[in-house]
Amino acid sequence: MISSLASVRSLLFAIFVLMLGSGFLTTLISIRLQVNGTVPIVIGLIATSYFAGLATGAMHVGKLVERVGHIRTFAVVVAVLSASTLSYTFSEHALLWMLLRFIDGFCVAGVYVCLESWLNDRAEGPSRGSVLAGYMIALYLGQGIGQQILNVTGSTPTTPFILASLLISLAVLPVALTRMNGPTLPSTVSLSIWRLYATSPLAIVGVAATGVILGAFYGLGPVYAGASGLSVSDTAGFMTAVILGGVALQWPLGRLSDHFDRRTVIVATTAGAAISALALSLTAPTGPGIALGALFGGASFALYPLCVAHANDQLAPAERVSATGGLVLVYSLGAAVGPLVVSAAMTVLGPQGLFQVVAILAVSVFGFGMWRRWVGDTVPAEMQQAYQPLPRTTPVATGLVTTVPTENDTRQD
Repeated sequence: MISSLASVRSLLFAIFVLMLGSGFLTTLISIRLQVNGTVPIVIGLIATSYFAGLATGAMHVGKLVERVGHIRTFAVVVAVLSASTLSYTFSEHALLWMLLRFIDGFCVAGVYVCLESWLNDRAEGPSRGSVLAGYMIALYLGQGIGQQILNVTGSTPTTPFILASLLISLAVLPVALTRMNGPTLPSTVSLSIWRLYATSPLAIVGVAATGVILGAFYGLGPVYAGASGLSVSDTAGFMTAVILGGVALQWPLGRLSDHFDRRTVIVATTAGAAISALALSLTAPTGPGIALGALFGGASFALYPLCVAHANDQLAPAERVSATGGLVLVYSLGAAVGPLVVSAAMTVLGPQGLFQVVAILAVSVFGFGMWRRWVGDTVPAEMQQAYQPLPRTTPVATGLVTTVPTENDTRQD
């Protein structure tokens, strides 16, 4: 694995540093808005703006890459992201922050598109799995550790934004100095949502629900923690536990799904998400609550790649990459809707409304999954495709999936 990552170490270092700087901004912004007395619905709108920008950027940044190349595009989006981060210090007006979050999401999508297409080009054959694993570790480790920057406040409230901007700016160095040639941007044509639903109803419902759950958590989890009495430091620890717990459980749950009916594993995982969310709605996120947060993250983060794997089990080989790209877009739409819907619930139910709504949604997916197990045909274990953990970034990342058509893979569903 080490040798496979050596050729892309500059790209992995870039995403790690960038996520150190930008990964905690959602938490920081939610905390600042809550301290200022902003109502949950407005915080939800601002969080929704970020995911709307992320989805928009994933669909349109490719045109800029085709015009000016990967290095220039990467430098541009990182520069704009750094400037946007500093702009939060000028004013705390909600409309300004909503605009800035959209810009942030668009620029982060541009980063993903550039780096993921580059990784696609550099990874060869059996090394793709190692490159994908290295990318996910760099991405989520940077995001998880970056939450601790919340503890660095200094003598002025602008300090975290300044540190974030510095780290984001530094992320451009390993890419700007690379001697690698920019690759050709891969095609990311996606299957329609209706085609995906007709092929695998559980996959499309599960991915959409995961988007709502995680979009709401990233945007409003800090609000829940603050209203539960946590300090900024404890909120950072809670967010880190959820993110790192999400990374830790993806692989074991995925391997389990390779040996059993994947729908059963999806149903069990949604049950875990529902139980942990319900417990968090009744318990403060301290002590045992930290462990519950890690369990919630593990179950919630794992749902997306499990659902993608289940969809791939139902598709012909030539359709799998485009299907995965479509599922990324479904997730993004869910993530954009999640903060808005859940913030409205929190306005009525209080901060615990976050995990109450998440629990209800997870129970609904659990029930839908049980129904699909009852009415749908089981895919034989030997016909299931090997599970691959996947980041929920852009459709370009699907090119790193190692599953490829084989001579024996001619099943029609």
